[in-house]
Amino acid sequence: MTVRKSSSPLVHVTLLAAIALSAFPLYWLFVVASRSNDVVGDWPPPLVPGSNLFDNMNRLFEAENAHFLKGMVNSAIASLTITVSVVFFSTLAGFAFAKLRFRGKNFLLIAILGTMMVPVQMGIIPLYMIMVEFGWTNQLQAVIVPFLVSAFGIFLMRQYAERAVPDELIEAARVDGCSTFRIYWTVVLPALRPGAGVLALFTFMGAWNEFLWPLAVLEQDNPTVQFALNQLSTGYYTDYTLMFSGALVATLPLLVVFVISGRQIIGGIMEGAVKA
Repeated sequence: MTVRKSSSPLVHVTLLAAIALSAFPLYWLFVVASRSNDVVGDWPPPLVPGSNLFDNMNRLFEAENAHFLKGMVNSAIASLTITVSVVFFSTLAGFAFAKLRFRGKNFLLIAILGTMMVPVQMGIIPLYMIMVEFGWTNQLQAVIVPFLVSAFGIFLMRQYAERAVPDELIEAARVDGCSTFRIYWTVVLPALRPGAGVLALFTFMGAWNEFLWPLAVLEQDNPTVQFALNQLSTGYYTDYTLMFSGALVATLPLLVVFVISGRQIIGGIMEGAVKA
């Protein structure tokens, strides 16, 4: 019989405090987005939502200098495409590096990990020159193609596949006549689902929040959501309620993705705890 130890009140108080501190910035974002600019600098600051949220949202999507709706659509297309591609290639390569035998495997893995040591900022100029050569400047594929494969994702899935997929299961599938790709699709990929969910969450968040590269390769009339948010802060007058409204709308897709991926994250944590 397993005896469960009840947590102390101090643990509950600490967790509640951590939740409150984590959620307060989102709540403050909502409060300012629902107010007018004349109360932004008030002290003490307002802590109750106002009645201007829908007006601010209308102004946000009608702002001619930001193209915010187009930025949301572009970011959704780019983030989803990058996420699907990264998860697919990372799980496929991770399976190959963890369970298959081929010449030069260790060298290739070291080379892939070596690319993680190069800062992204160092590659912006040569990458921009490539985009100019391809004629992709101010086009959405310039934001998508350079990020379709992730060295971190390959390494993460390789480490996960090493312990999550038994060699006996792969050998049994080979005895049954499965091809290598069918083994990946029907045996390996379901076992990697918790880790792939975590990778998908991180990848989507990174692609959605990417700012520097879209700023370099896109123009004002074809932005991503972060580029559009930046356009809201340019000009002689800073409309803080408009900026906070944009930040609030831009945060909602991340919350939705986190809720969808939360089950996979918890499943991965529980699976690791049970195996440990």
